[in-house]
Amino acid sequence: MIKTLFDNIIPLFTKVTTPSLTGRAGGGSALLLCLLMLMSCNSWLDVQPRSQVEDTELFETESGFKEALAGVYSSMVTTRTYAKEMTFGFMGVLGREWDYFSQSQYEDASAYDYEASIPTNYIREIWANGYSGIANVNNLLAHIDEHETLFSRDNYGVIKGEALALRAFLHFDLLRCFGVSFAVNPDQPAIPYSTALSYRVFPQLTVREVAEAVLKDLAEAEALLKAHDPIVTEREITESTDNGYLLNREMHLNYYAVRGLQARVYMWMGDYVKALEAANEVIASDLFPWATVANLQSGVDHSMVTEQLFALNNLTMTADIADIYFTDGTTNSFAVTRDRLLEYFDRATRDYRYTFLFRNGSGANASNRYLRKYDESGSSSAFYRYKMPLLRVAEMYLIRSEVQFRQGDNEAALATLNELRVARNLTRLTAMPADFMLELIREYRREFLGEGQLFFLYKRLNREAILTNPEVNMVEEKLYTFPLPITETEAAQREANK
Repeated sequence: MIKTLFDNIIPLFTKVTTPSLTGRAGGGSALLLCLLMLMSCNSWLDVQPRSQVEDTELFETESGFKEALAGVYSSMVTTRTYAKEMTFGFMGVLGREWDYFSQSQYEDASAYDYEASIPTNYIREIWANGYSGIANVNNLLAHIDEHETLFSRDNYGVIKGEALALRAFLHFDLLRCFGVSFAVNPDQPAIPYSTALSYRVFPQLTVREVAEAVLKDLAEAEALLKAHDPIVTEREITESTDNGYLLNREMHLNYYAVRGLQARVYMWMGDYVKALEAANEVIASDLFPWATVANLQSGVDHSMVTEQLFALNNLTMTADIADIYFTDGTTNSFAVTRDRLLEYFDRATRDYRYTFLFRNGSGANASNRYLRKYDESGSSSAFYRYKMPLLRVAEMYLIRSEVQFRQGDNEAALATLNELRVARNLTRLTAMPADFMLELIREYRREFLGEGQLFFLYKRLNREAILTNPEVNMVEEKLYTFPLPITETEAAQREANK
């Protein structure tokens, strides 16, 4: 059961058992509610020992709600999820992003053998950590409305809006992992959508039902954040304003990150009109400018920080990522060959991404190229440091271009794609490529290498072959959908999720 994954972790707030996240009937497994790596919470934790803290105390103050929300964000910064496996690790291998990776860790994953022991562990931990974060969000949401009077100015609307958006974000990534592509069968049973802390069993919803629940949470989050988020209201926030709590909105699921996530979900569902509307609003905000050549060249901005709608704060990024997984010649390193990278970039070495976001190998590894996206910034400014991107404005341009193409407006589709190309120092395409969708896929690969999005792109499009792995038919062999963890199915009657 999920509980066993957390039995040895000291809970930071309180032990709370949550409902079984199993199927339509029967069974139950307890999830130990625990938050990891809280940001800026030492003063609050001094109240009493970690394992003794009660919800009633946590949610008696505005600062308690802030700490609870911060804890959910921090729990996502783990190598089991967004600090590795859900970005460049497990998902990167499945998306065929790397020529070299740790064979001991990923050999079975590269063969899509989800039943082997190591991939089974990755899949189980993605499930468990996702629902753990959701449980903590639900705990916050269960208390916030009755304590609205605790909050100063916009904080109630912002905190509740972010919490709803986080619940949607985590469920949607679980759906992308454990549900079939919407294009295959939106009525296929998928996963539960957990909205409360209780002992009742949450039913196994279909792909369509989960996506609709995601959009419902996002719509409520959108309304709250549109009214209260300073990124929209343009309320001036300084370090002295509530200790700067509403600064650095890109580190939270802000209003425009919610709109970007809506665009991503609508594309998944094939609702291209609404996807275009959301993407256009993000682009039109002009709040996420392209990374500059000066900052890329100087090493100030490896992860294109100015373009990030939403990013996680990983204070150990250099030690945990760049120095371990993208270092020349180590057995754990992820790398692509020089020839592969040239193929990805159509030999256009002037492309800023090719020029500044990869380092050369040396000696026996001279033909290898190592990603620099997670290198430490050369700037002392906190704005450029420790950020792992989960949503960037480039995706909005690619969504807009794809929708315009699907709507038959080839001229607009090409113009939008060219905006991205010019920002990356490429020449404009003067004629539509023979296979425009393939060109978009290749642009996704150039843009999001190491960010965990390529596997999900191929899945959304229901492509039979991944670009560098044409010999495997991903659709016919149903390899885009992870099996539900056995620990979550053994005690309940479950319908097949693929």
